[in-house]
Parts: sequence; C-alpha cells; structure tokens
Amino acid sequence: MPTYEAPPNFLSQHSKLTPADKKRFRAAVDKFVADLKKGQGLAGVRAGLRVKALQGAPGLHEMTWAPDGRAVFTVGKSVKEGEPHIQWLAVGTHAVLP
Repeated sequence: MPTYEAPPNFLSQHSKLTPADKKRFRAAVDKFVADLKKGQGLAGVRAGLRVKALQGAPGLHEMTWAPDGRAVFTVGKSVKEGEPHIQWLAVGTHAVLP
C-alpha cells in the first residue's frame, strides 16, 4: 500500500476546497492509489488522471482531479520497502501550479 504525507500548507488548501471538490479529489486519489498498487509506478497511472511531470520543476508532478482541479506532488523515499511514498504539496485550482 503506498504511503503519503500531507504538510500543513497542503492541508490548509484542502480545507478550503468545497465539499464537492473534496469528494472529487478523494475519488481521484482512490484511483491513483489503486493504479500505484499495480507496481508500475507513475507510468501505470490511468491516463484520465493526467499525471505528468511539471516542466521546469524537477521532481514535481501534477495530477488533474477536476476540470480546474490540480494537485502537486512528489514521489519521496519509500517508507515501506518497495512501496511508493507520495508527498502531497498543493491542491486546488490551476493556480496552485508553480
């Protein structure tokens, strides 16, 4: 099972999402985790989540969870051997992208 961390800035942004957006984000995360469990890393994440590296920001990735919903994350050092560790950095509209 992939592990994750969510720093205070991310939690603050998440708390400002509407209930509907929180539900959309949770559904996207559930799909993201299910795809990561397959063991193919980010390459195995379904195309509909539009996970991609952020240009000009080495190590950072974005995931689309709604038409104007984005989450920024990085893949950190494994906490459990062989399992990905996701560090959520930002969540909200397109404006959260660096």
